[in-house]
Amino acid sequence: MRNITTLLKRTGAPIMVNVYPYFAYASDPSHISLEYATFRSSTPVVDGQYKYYSLFDAMVDAYYAALEKIDAGNVPIVVSETGWPTAGNDPYTSVANAQAYNKNLLGRVGRQGTPRRPDRAVEAFIFAMFNENRKPNGVEQNWGLFYPSMKAVYPLFQGC
Repeated sequence: MRNITTLLKRTGAPIMVNVYPYFAYASDPSHISLEYATFRSSTPVVDGQYKYYSLFDAMVDAYYAALEKIDAGNVPIVVSETGWPTAGNDPYTSVANAQAYNKNLLGRVGRQGTPRRPDRAVEAFIFAMFNENRKPNGVEQNWGLFYPSMKAVYPLFQGC
């Protein structure tokens, strides 16, 4: 990892990370609330000096903490994939949960940093554009914002 971060530091390039609060929530819903996983928590999770109102921020900051441990804390992070599936693992997957997560994600990214990096706005890419009906049945088919027919799975952007 040090070789990679040395190159990234030298070139000024970011490290790309996948951040999926859905998986953490679905695997441990007794300890992770849906509100915390979907940017709607009013009660923070406190980690030392940092207060987290979303699992997304805590996960991004976990990457920053790991980078700091190998003297790469100045390498920027870009979230290359994040999202929430609409079906395949009831009750954790639903259109309402996916819409809440992605809507709140859009309201969150690009505007502010994380508690560990408050002055560095988070960039993120939503996974995925389309549901993938050729994947095996279950969660993996249902991450898309659109069906293969190009009809929106749920309204997220104006005009869709």
